[in-house]
Amino acid sequence: MKKILLLVCSAMLCTSLQAVDFETAKDAVKNMGVGWNLGNTLDANDATKTWTTTAQHETCWGQPVTKPELLKMMKEAGFGAIRVPITWYQEMDTNGKVNDAWMKRVKEVVDYVIDNGMYCIINVHHDTGADEGNYKSWLKASSSSYDKNKAKYEGLWKQIAEKFKDYDQKLLFEAYNEMLDEKNTWNEPADKTDGYKAINSYAKSFVTTVRATGGNNKNRNLVVNTYSASSTAEAMKQLELPEETGHIIFQLHSYPNWKSESNAKNEIDNLISNIKSNLLNRAPVIVGEYATFTTWPANLDYYATDRKVALYAMDYFIKKTKEEGIGTFYWMGLSDGVNRTLPAFHQADLAQTLIKAYYGSTDGYKYPTPDDFQTVYTVSYNSQWGELFLYGDWNSSATLKLTEYKGVRIELDNDYSSKLQIKVYGDKDGKNTDGSDKFKEQYIPLTAGSNTSTLDFDATTLGSTVLRITLQALEGTALTAKVNDAKLIKTDGSEVSGAISVGWGCSVTSESSPKPTAIQRIHANQSVTDNTIYNLHGQRMQNPQKGIYIRNGKKYVMK
Repeated sequence: MKKILLLVCSAMLCTSLQAVDFETAKDAVKNMGVGWNLGNTLDANDATKTWTTTAQHETCWGQPVTKPELLKMMKEAGFGAIRVPITWYQEMDTNGKVNDAWMKRVKEVVDYVIDNGMYCIINVHHDTGADEGNYKSWLKASSSSYDKNKAKYEGLWKQIAEKFKDYDQKLLFEAYNEMLDEKNTWNEPADKTDGYKAINSYAKSFVTTVRATGGNNKNRNLVVNTYSASSTAEAMKQLELPEETGHIIFQLHSYPNWKSESNAKNEIDNLISNIKSNLLNRAPVIVGEYATFTTWPANLDYYATDRKVALYAMDYFIKKTKEEGIGTFYWMGLSDGVNRTLPAFHQADLAQTLIKAYYGSTDGYKYPTPDDFQTVYTVSYNSQWGELFLYGDWNSSATLKLTEYKGVRIELDNDYSSKLQIKVYGDKDGKNTDGSDKFKEQYIPLTAGSNTSTLDFDATTLGSTVLRITLQALEGTALTAKVNDAKLIKTDGSEVSGAISVGWGCSVTSESSPKPTAIQRIHANQSVTDNTIYNLHGQRMQNPQKGIYIRNGKKYVMK
C-alpha cells in the first residue's frame, strides 16, 4: 500500500513521506562519488563593506556570479556532489535574521546543484576562522563564545533548516567550517579541554536545532567538523558523535606537503590510517577540502611546479579514499575565475584524474577547456605601467623553461605599439629594497602598424626561465583595448594558450562563445579591479603581516 501512495502523491507530499526512508550517512557518502567546492563565492566576504546586491557580495573575492551552466558542466564531467560554502554574518541584522535576498540567492545556487542530480552540502563558513585586523569572527571554539553566541547560532541554523526542510536526501547541512579558539590556534586548541568541549557543544546545538524543525530535517544527513577541520589524530579523537542515528558525517580538511611521489603516498596513507582509527570507526567521513596546493610553510602548488607528483597523488588519494568509503571534495580549483563563466576547466587533466581514479574511466564524461571557446577580453587601464597578466600571476612559482618556450604571440583589436608593451619576468636577481624578490626583466615593444605581435624572449636578459608575462600600459591616461588572443610559443613552433587575469592598475571583462557554432552565446564577467589583498574575513589589507590571505581568488600564506 505504501508503494502505491508514493506513486500517486504530489511532489511535496512524496518528499515528506520518504523522510523515514532517507539513506544512511554511510550510503550518502558512497553515493556522492567525487565532490567539488564552489569556493570563494557565497563564502566571500568583506567586513568593511555593506552590500546592496547579492552579486556584489558573491563576487567580492574575484569569482563571477555562479550560473547553472557551471554546475551542469561539473555533473557532465562526472562529479556527484558540490559543497557550497556560505558566509552569513554580513547578511544578518542585529537580531540575527538573515536577509531575504541572500537566503533566496543561496536557494538558487542550491537548486542549481540539486536540479543537476548532484548532492549538495551547505554550511556556515567564514563566520568562523582566524581574526585579522579589526575583524573578529563571531563563532569561536571556547566555552565563553559558545555561551554568548548559542542563541544566535541556533537561530541562524533554525532559519536555514526551515528554508530547506522539504528538500530530499541530496541536501546535507554542515555545522561550521574551520572553527578556532580565541587565540586563533590551528590544528589543536591552546586550551584543549575547553576548545574541544566548545566544538562538541556547537555540534550538539546544530544537530538538536536542525532536528527540531521537523520535515525531512528529522532524518537529514548532517556534517560536523573536527576542531579547525584539523586532520591531527587528537582533533579527530576529541570530536564526539552528537547523536546515534546513522545520519551524522564527520569532516576534516587536508592540504599537502608531498615533495615526491613516495612522500605523497606516505602522507596519504598516514591520513587514512588516522581517519580509520579515530573517526571512521564511529561514523562515515568526508575530506571536505583538499587540493594540489599548500599554503604552509610556503605557498606552493604542485600542479604548477611538479604536475607528475600532483596527478600521482590525486590518483592515489581518490583510489584509497574510495576503497575505505571516505568522501572527498576538491577545494575550488579545476574551474576558476573567468573559466567558470564559459564554463570550462582550466585544469582539465586534474579533473579527469580525479574522475578516472574513482570510476576507472572518463568515458562518457565531458571536459571543456578555454580552447573550446572564442574569448575576447576588454582590458581598461587606469594607471600608468598597469599590468595585465598573459601568463602567471603574483603568487605563481611555476616557470617556463627557455629551452622549451621561445616567445609570445598576442592579437589585439588595433595597433597599440605606442601605448602598450610586453613585460617579461625572468630569473631571480637579488632583492628589492623592501626585501621582496627582484627579477630579471625584458621589455618588448609591440609590432608597429599591426594588431598582431609575435615576440621573442631574450635568454641573455631573462636567464633560463620566465615566471610571468604581462601586457603593460605605457601611457598615464585611461586606455581600453581588446585582447583577441594570447599564446605562448614553444621552441618547436607549437602554441599553447596563456591565462589572462588582472595584475594591477586595470580591470577586465570578457565575452565568450563556444567554437565552432552558428549561434553565439555571450557570457560576461567582471574581474577584480586590482591586485587587492584580503584576509580570510574579507577585509582589505594594506600592509599584511604573517597570516593566510586571499588575492585574486586564491589562498596564500605570508610568513
